[in-house]
Amino acid sequence: MATPAHLSLLFSKPSPPHRVLAFPKTGSNPHKKARFKCLASQSGFFTRLGRLIKEKAKSDVEKIFSGFSKTRDNLAVIDELLLYWNLAETDRVLDELEEVLLVSDFGPRITIKIVESLREDILAGKLKSGSEIKDTLKRIVLDLLIKKGNKVDLQLGFRKPAVVMIVGVNGGGKTTSLGDTFRAAASDQLEIWAERTGCDIVVAEKEKAKASSGLHTNYSLMEELIACKKAVGKVVPGAPNEILLVLDGNTGLNMLPQAREFNEVVGITGLILTKLDGSARGGCVVSVVDELGIPVKFVGVGEGVEDLQPFDAEAFVNAVFS
Repeated sequence: MATPAHLSLLFSKPSPPHRVLAFPKTGSNPHKKARFKCLASQSGFFTRLGRLIKEKAKSDVEKIFSGFSKTRDNLAVIDELLLYWNLAETDRVLDELEEVLLVSDFGPRITIKIVESLREDILAGKLKSGSEIKDTLKRIVLDLLIKKGNKVDLQLGFRKPAVVMIVGVNGGGKTTSLGDTFRAAASDQLEIWAERTGCDIVVAEKEKAKASSGLHTNYSLMEELIACKKAVGKVVPGAPNEILLVLDGNTGLNMLPQAREFNEVVGITGLILTKLDGSARGGCVVSVVDELGIPVKFVGVGEGVEDLQPFDAEAFVNAVFS
C-alpha cells in the first residue's frame, strides 16, 4: 500500500541549478523569515531548467551505461545468437530471442511485437545479416519508447512556483530519489540531503505535520493522496504541475498493477524507475511505457547524489543492447 505522497517545490539559481523543498504546512506563520529566496520568477527560469536537465542527460551517458550492466549482460546472448545467423535458422534464432527478451522483462506483448516485426522483415528480404537484425531490434525498441513516452521533460509550465508531487509504494526509492521524506524525524533527514545537494530547505513548523492538513487518520492512504493533491491545488492554483510515480525496477513487470492503480487515483504524468543498477529486468522500462503510455522522466542507477538520471531513450537502448 502506498505511503502518503511527498511534495516538492522546484526553484533555481545559477549555482546550484535546482532546489528541492518540502512543501510547508498550510497555516505557517507568515511573519516568520523564510529560509529561501524564490528565484522562479526570473525570466526564462523553466526554459533554463529544461536545458540543464537535457544537458545532464547527455553528459551522463556513461553513468546510464554502467547502471544497466546487469540487463546488458542478460541480453548479451543476442550477439551470440546473431553472430552465425542464416536464413535457414530464422525460426530457432527468433524463438531464442523471444526467450531472452522475456527473461529481461520486456513483457509478452512487447516481445511478440518485436519478434514478429523482425520475422516479417527477414522473410521480406529486408534483413540479411545478424548486424542488420540487431540494428533493427534497437530501432524498434527506440521507436516504442519515443512514440508512447516522448514527453520526458518536466512540464513545469509558466506559473510560479512549480509543484511536483511524488507518489509510490513503501521501499520504491522515493527517499533516495529526492532526498525527501514526510514521516517522523523527516526534518533531520531533509537537512542532511539539503546539505549534500546544496539546496535550501523549508519544513513544516510543527513536528509530525502532514503534507495535506486536516485529514482523518482512518482514511485510506490512497484517499490521502487525493487529499494531498487537492490541498496543493488550493495553495498553488493549477498545481501540481507534475505527478511522478516512483517504481522499483527490481519488481519488473509487477510494477504495472501499481502504476495502473496510482494512475487511476491521481493521474500520473511521469515515472521514476529506481534500483535499475541492481536489476537484470531493465526491459520493464519499455513495457511500462508501452502498456501505460506514461513517459519515464528519470531513472535511478545508484544511491549517490548524481545517480538519479534524466531518462534518455537512445542512451537506454544503447546501454542495454551494446
